[in-house]
Amino acid sequence: MEKPLFSIITVCYNAASLLEGTILSVVRQTVHNFEYIIIDGGSADGTLDIVDKFKDHVNTFISEKDHGIYDAMNKGLKVAKGEFVWFLNAGDQLYDNTILEKMQELDLSDVDVVYGEVMLVDDKRNHIGTRSEITVHHLPTQLQLSDMKRGMIVCHQAFVPRRDWCEPFIDDNLSADIDWVIKILAKKPRVLNSGLILAEYLMGGVSKQKWFKSLRDRWDILRNHFGFSSALVQHIIILFMAVFHRVFNTNKTHY
Repeated sequence: MEKPLFSIITVCYNAASLLEGTILSVVRQTVHNFEYIIIDGGSADGTLDIVDKFKDHVNTFISEKDHGIYDAMNKGLKVAKGEFVWFLNAGDQLYDNTILEKMQELDLSDVDVVYGEVMLVDDKRNHIGTRSEITVHHLPTQLQLSDMKRGMIVCHQAFVPRRDWCEPFIDDNLSADIDWVIKILAKKPRVLNSGLILAEYLMGGVSKQKWFKSLRDRWDILRNHFGFSSALVQHIIILFMAVFHRVFNTNKTHY
């Protein structure tokens, strides 16, 4: 196919209950200047049947054992042909059927990274609020490298870089998406805030289920990129906010 504007990449494993909604959010878009890539980890629960149902809308499909979510995402990067890459994993969805049209209407000719908000949803797809509204992470007006000292200040579901700017994800690290964003921003790309809610982000996920390992991995990444003192200060703040939320059950969710 002619070089598409976007490569939308979905990784999944035994995600039969979630995948169809993700696929439908892509194939129902009002514009079609994108390629759709699905990377499966060798599912055995009906996931492959769902992919087969939509095979005419999927440009590349790989199903094989992998070493985890970020290994699968790296496979997606390797086969992507689009100018920009957009990761939308099983359970996540594009925000509405016109979001790609709205992205296309932006002037992306001098942009290396475009980003935006995500809407948090529960397992019934109820909108809980944007990540800036509900969590302690407020999306910056103009995203830059220094913002990442606070952790994953922007969701990778709403961080859309040019493919040529992308680095591979590191393996076996629950916070590898933070490292990925930091490495891209460290190259000083031209960044555009879309002003849009780009995706629905399903609350929960691997890093929430393995919260303590996620914290350790995040500590290692922030220390490596920003130094021990900065990482220590930021993690004291992060841990304080997390404990405050758990003890006092505030409206905000810690991520």
